[in-house]
Amino acid sequence: MIDPALLRSKHAAGVPYDDYVRSSPQHEAAWRAVEARVKLLDAQRALVGGFTRRINVICLSGMWCGDCSAQGPMLHAIAAASPMIDLRWLDRDAHADLSDEVRICGGLRVPTVIFVNEDFEFLSLLGDRTLSRYRAIAARALGASCPLPGARVADDELAATLQDWLDEFERAHLIARLSPRLRGKHGD
Repeated sequence: MIDPALLRSKHAAGVPYDDYVRSSPQHEAAWRAVEARVKLLDAQRALVGGFTRRINVICLSGMWCGDCSAQGPMLHAIAAASPMIDLRWLDRDAHADLSDEVRICGGLRVPTVIFVNEDFEFLSLLGDRTLSRYRAIAARALGASCPLPGARVADDELAATLQDWLDEFERAHLIARLSPRLRGKHGD
């Protein structure tokens, strides 16, 4: 598995969402357009707001990537709903050492999201696209592998993909929450 020291250093090198999005003025509008459409339901906000274990999250991304601009704002909305989630953004190409560690099907996919616990021990990895996003792309006859930033995402696909990401955040939290080592550490 990935060395916790590497994950800790990469998380520390990461930037907050707004800094990341502002880093590419030519692509920012595409990200902000999706961001304006992403709204957590009250039940989703309550779920994430109830997290009790800190989850450090690293998103390897590319501002130029359509999948990133379509899903990145979802990750931001989820993280913003909980003080227990510390999401940091890294450019995939600028952090090739980590990107190489998390290749998916042999490729450097984006976004690739790495979930780690408070001690930077690996919890989970989800990359490229969620299941709902893959299903929607497959339904469109297996078209282009990476839509351009700003390509319109249907509302039902947006909602399903957001739920997929929420499920993965919840899964990572429950792995940490139920960890015998962390339960012993926190006395719960």
